Amino acid sequence: MITLFRRSCGVLRSLSRFGWRSQHTNTVVQCEPGSGFSFGIYLFCVLTLNLYLEEIIPVAAEYDKMGEYPVPLIKRAWELGLMNTRIPESCGGLGLGSFDNCLIIEELAYGCTGVQTAIEANSLGQMPVIIAGNDQQQKKYWGRMTEEPLMCMSICSKPVAGSDVAGIKTKAKKKGDEYIINGQKMWITSGGKANWYFLLARSDPDPKAPASKGFTDFIVEADTPGIQIGRKELNMGQQCSDTRGIVFEDVRVPKENVLIGEGAGFKIAMETFDKTRPPVAAAAVGLAQRALDEATKYALGRKTFGKLLIEHQGISFLLAEMAMKVELARLSYQRATWEVDSGHRNTYYASIAKAYAGDIANQLASDAVRIFGGNGFNTKYPVEKLMRDAKIYQIYEGTAQMQRLIIAREHIGRYKK
Repeated sequence: MITLFRRSCGVLRSLSRFGWRSQHTNTVVQCEPGSGFSFGIYLFCVLTLNLYLEEIIPVAAEYDKMGEYPVPLIKRAWELGLMNTRIPESCGGLGLGSFDNCLIIEELAYGCTGVQTAIEANSLGQMPVIIAGNDQQQKKYWGRMTEEPLMCMSICSKPVAGSDVAGIKTKAKKKGDEYIINGQKMWITSGGKANWYFLLARSDPDPKAPASKGFTDFIVEADTPGIQIGRKELNMGQQCSDTRGIVFEDVRVPKENVLIGEGAGFKIAMETFDKTRPPVAAAAVGLAQRALDEATKYALGRKTFGKLLIEHQGISFLLAEMAMKVELARLSYQRATWEVDSGHRNTYYASIAKAYAGDIANQLASDAVRIFGGNGFNTKYPVEKLMRDAKIYQIYEGTAQMQRLIIAREHIGRYKK
């Protein structure tokens, strides 16, 4: 399947023109080669569309109700090549850019953000290795993930630190050729399913040491003695995703598992967030698009006061506002991914995309529930799940408030230069 996709990419990129039809609308987009849209990814989106329509959507509500990790769907996604898409071809992956990867993420999230989070969680663990891993580290840890459907995850959050990454207190003490790690982490996605972790820990014992020099990044095997995995947390939404706390007690990590070197951890973590926030925004857009589609279909079939809901101006205007917002949110993450693929620092645009798309996902999910009325409050209809799932987009990968702090800093900084 992956070989076929690669060949198709080459064929499609050789075409002088290609009309791409969105599955959500009747709009046909005419694109020129090299204009920023990867034509080959269209075939990949078709695979994704088939995956969520035929396999994800029918079972999403049941997985959510049971809180069961969607192992069959994850294995199926791996078979289709929908996982590990950023891993370079030299290590068995597809080597997709940020833009292409986010197109896939949006489609998966349209089907179910809980399933999408379980599938896409690997990217957060892999990204630091993409950014800073040496050849040996990359071949070892990427290779195993393209050989079988394994999971990995980033471990940054503390029970009391939240978005304050610099406040992390998990400690790493060097002893000979090893580091001894002690501490507690919380809210770790796929924490109980991961094969290995990316871990950020304080390596400078001086509590006054600046964050830029006080932290180190490690690759930690999940079966290392001393790792204690907590119970699965019962969250408001995305309940089929696996979220846990993890305790490290005298966990020994060899020095060859350090990324770049001691003291480089905070910089790597911040650059990682620049790369992983646009995909989170893309997922929020997928949820928002689903909310708009469900609300529109319902308004076209529901009658009140002798006419369809869609014929009431109040409803049609609300749908118009929803459509405007989802399109703008989509453009925001696409701008952020364009910056990444162009080799530019994208901190400003990544935070705008993450903050705006997260807010829009929540607004559209709430609006969809309003359009459904009493039915929207009922678990038999899909929009109540969308409303629960949407909330996390204003929290993880840095809260909505944290994004505004970053945006303000970046914006003001431009005027101080």
